Amino acid sequence: MFQKYKNVETVKPGGLDLKDRLVGIQRVTKVTKGGRAFGFSAIVIVGDENGVVGSGLGKSKEVATAIAKAIEDAKKNLIRIPLTKGGTLPHEQKGKFGGARVYVQPASHGTGVIAGGAVRAVLESVGVKDVLSKSQGSSNPHNVVKATFDALLQLRDAGTVAQQRGVSLEKVFKG
Repeated sequence: MFQKYKNVETVKPGGLDLKDRLVGIQRVTKVTKGGRAFGFSAIVIVGDENGVVGSGLGKSKEVATAIAKAIEDAKKNLIRIPLTKGGTLPHEQKGKFGGARVYVQPASHGTGVIAGGAVRAVLESVGVKDVLSKSQGSSNPHNVVKATFDALLQLRDAGTVAQQRGVSLEKVFKG
């Protein structure tokens, strides 16, 4: 899922205190010769609220089973996101997936999470405390979650930038 990103640090779920957030449940219908067959699709975000987050999709005939499958899938896709010590993002970033576009921007202390729906669930699970965001285009929760992950996976902390440029950390801050 994260092959196109260079600095993705995957995380094993063992030993982490993960909290799950249900983003959405959809009832899906399959029309067959014998009538309609109903099922459920659930998308869940899990995170330790300290920079580790993952998303998962589960499908089943019952809601509870779909949610359980989604949680297991999310635990398999855990990644680490760089955050600042103040609990915000290192810099602004745009993400896109399908028709969904997401913009996230660091905010000053005390601002809170200014985000809606699926973006809020992802950012709170990461552990971001102060952020401004804007979601444009598609409001499909699957695409919005993936667009948010696209933006978060492009984030780089100052240490990574210094290493990639081959300069000291002080030079990155001075410009």
